[in-house]
Amino acid sequence: MHNIKQMQSLPLSAKIRMTELRIRQWYEYWDGEVYLSFSGGKDSQVLLHILRGLYHDVPAVFVNTGMEFPSIVKHVKEFDNVVWLKPKMSFWRVIEKYGWPAVSKEQSQFIHELNRTKAEYIINRRLNRKGLGTLSLKWRPLLGSPISHKCCHYLKKEPARRYEKLTGRYPMLGIMAAESKMRAQRPQCNIIDGKHPSSAPLLFWTESDIWEYVKLHNLKLAPPYYEGEKRTGCMFCLFGAHYDNFQRVASIKEKYPPLYKVFQKYGGEEMIEKIKACCNTKKKGRK
Repeated sequence: MHNIKQMQSLPLSAKIRMTELRIRQWYEYWDGEVYLSFSGGKDSQVLLHILRGLYHDVPAVFVNTGMEFPSIVKHVKEFDNVVWLKPKMSFWRVIEKYGWPAVSKEQSQFIHELNRTKAEYIINRRLNRKGLGTLSLKWRPLLGSPISHKCCHYLKKEPARRYEKLTGRYPMLGIMAAESKMRAQRPQCNIIDGKHPSSAPLLFWTESDIWEYVKLHNLKLAPPYYEGEKRTGCMFCLFGAHYDNFQRVASIKEKYPPLYKVFQKYGGEEMIEKIKACCNTKKKGRK
C-alpha cells in the first residue's frame, strides 16, 4: 500500500473515516453482495461494529473449526446475522495428513515444500538465496518435521470459498499490515482484480488503534481477552506461539485437560520442544 507507514501514524478518527470509505466502495462495487469474515476476535469485531453502522444487511461469516475456544463460540452466538460454516476436514486430520502449523505461515510453507520436493529450483529458492522466499537459518533444524501451512487453507479458506461460490458474495477481512510481513505486502485495502477479490478495510490500523476503538465504543470482547489471552483463533495453532514461550498452550493445558491430552497424542509436545530447541540455539549463537 502507498505510504502505509504514514497512514498508520494518522489519528484514529481519520482511520475510521478511511475505513468507512473503503467499506462503502467495496459494498457499492459489488452491489451489496459482500460479507465479513468474522472470527469472534477483537479485530474482526471492530470491523463488524464499523460495518454494521453502515450496512446492517451484510452477513458475518464464522467458520467453526472445532478448535475455537468454547467461549469464542458462545460469544459469536451473541451477534445477529451470522452465517455458521464448518470445514470438511478436522484440525487433527490436517495435522495427520500435512503437519503442524508452526513458527509462521511463510516458514511452515517453506518447510512443507522442502520436505516433499526433489525439484532443484525449489530447493535453491528456499535454501540457497537470501532475503524473502528463503527458509530462515534459525528454523532449518525443523526440516523433516511434520510441519505445514495447509491448516488455514482447509479449516478457514476452503469453507469460505465454498460459501462465496454458493452465494456470489465477496469477503471483507479484519487483517492489518502491522500483523506480519506477508500482510504488509498487500498492495491496497480493496483488491478487485485477481482470482480471489477481497477487502481489508483495517489494513492501515495498528494493534493500539484496535484497543483504542474498543475502549472508545465500550465493546464487549470475547472472554479469552479478559483471561490473559492476547489472541484467539484455533487453540492449538503454533504460529508465533514461541514469542511468549507457548503460554497459550500452557493455559489450555490448565483449563482444558481433555483437549490437551489429544494435543499430546498427536505429538504437540514434541513439536514444541523442537521449536524451543531452535530458539535456544539462536540465543546461544548471540552470546
